[in-house]
Amino acid sequence: MNNDGMKRLTDVVAALRAPGGCPWDREQTIETLKPYLIEEAYELLDAIDKKDMALHQEELGDVLLQVVLQAQIRSEEGAFDLDAVAHGIADKLVRRHPHVFGDTKVSGTTEVLQNWEAIKRREGKHDTDTPKSPIAGVPAALPSLLRTQRIQAKCARTGHVLQTETEATKTIAAATQRMATGGDETAETFGELLFALCTLARSRHIDLETALRETTARKSQF
Repeated sequence: MNNDGMKRLTDVVAALRAPGGCPWDREQTIETLKPYLIEEAYELLDAIDKKDMALHQEELGDVLLQVVLQAQIRSEEGAFDLDAVAHGIADKLVRRHPHVFGDTKVSGTTEVLQNWEAIKRREGKHDTDTPKSPIAGVPAALPSLLRTQRIQAKCARTGHVLQTETEATKTIAAATQRMATGGDETAETFGELLFALCTLARSRHIDLETALRETTARKSQF
């Protein structure tokens, strides 16, 4: 793979941040860049949904710029650079895929994900003697629906099933019945209902964030 594009991008960003460069770029910090990273990530998702290849390429570039810019700032601070970031993720991928880069045998995707979580927990043992929670690493700041899906999936891969399909179905039926008969619905009721829907969707390999986004797009076409 030709790396001229990456080198050119890192050189451009370094020039923007250098003395005599762009005032706006020179003023940016890790904290000021946080909102841009979130915004660019959502714009990338929008481009993917539109299936527009040119727009997809452009938005990937905008997300990549955020990565390069943050790495450049850390490099100026003497913390790390983009090369260290790339080597770090490459090392992690090799460690987490012993079935590709080692002698481990797996029967399919389920076992791959279970091994990933087991390796991740072993890697974290140097922090404390207490075993890490199965949901360690799921950001608290994730949107609620996405966070619920991630927590359910991670728990299931480690044998901690938070809710069975049968339990989820009963929860939905009970909530629907209360609504149909004019029952007193509370925020907790709707929370339990959404949690149950997440359970059923996960078992059917449906991403609720995507499903809801697509449904909203269809219903909001005026």
